[in-house]
Amino acid sequence: MDSATHMLRTGQRGGLFQLQMAFRDLKGSGQRLGLAWSLAWHDIVSRYRGSILGPFWITLSMGLMVLGIGFLYANLFSIPLNEFLPFVALGIVFFGVMTGIINEGCETFVQAKGMLSQTSLPMFTFVWRTILRNLISLAHHLVIVIAVLTFYGYWGKAHPLLALAGLVLMVLNAGWISTLAAIASARFRDIPQIVVSVMQFAIFMTPVFWTPQRFSGEHMAILHLNPFFHMLDAVRSPLLGKAVAPVSYGVLVAMALIGWALTFAIFARTRRRIVHYL
Repeated sequence: MDSATHMLRTGQRGGLFQLQMAFRDLKGSGQRLGLAWSLAWHDIVSRYRGSILGPFWITLSMGLMVLGIGFLYANLFSIPLNEFLPFVALGIVFFGVMTGIINEGCETFVQAKGMLSQTSLPMFTFVWRTILRNLISLAHHLVIVIAVLTFYGYWGKAHPLLALAGLVLMVLNAGWISTLAAIASARFRDIPQIVVSVMQFAIFMTPVFWTPQRFSGEHMAILHLNPFFHMLDAVRSPLLGKAVAPVSYGVLVAMALIGWALTFAIFARTRRRIVHYL
């Protein structure tokens, strides 16, 4: 009888039951955010164990890249350095957060294979682990943001609260893309290479190293159809004292609602199979 009951509980029981179990997983992961934070912190510590500067090595290399690209492209495009270098610095830092969340999302479940196969931890715990790990890295890179904004006099006219709202929208959207990548990568191991290639392409199609003012008229549609532009602009423009276009907020909210609904539906359908994929 116990065996039959177990088979009934673990067998296929329809879409509604799968959705209920997915919500239970999400609720359980929310109750274990402390564990997700501990895992994310352990990842950072392990990655830089034995290093003198730790994560600040990445901050240092990013700062050198900002200086190099800022000085070079400002002269190539004939743009004042005090305008272009802060623009590039914020673009590199925050696009790097998006890239990190999405690219590392491919390894979210693969990296947690041992724990998923041996414990009953909610799967979303490892999604939050990936996101929190990249937010910890962002905290180190904020040194660059604060230094550039202060040195070039943008700090006084920046709107930190609007930038924080933009960061929340950016992380929400990068989060569902990361979760989709995690599910797909668990089944198809060549997905990470595809995702990395797409993100490498996206950084050149998004105004990170060039200003959107270089587009005009019908060419602006290229920017408006680029979701990464809206995600980046919602954070960068307020820090530079500029207004964010209302359409960007509309696009980001719509993307977050539709993206998470679609992602959660796919997760509910594939949740029972992910461990077997691994």
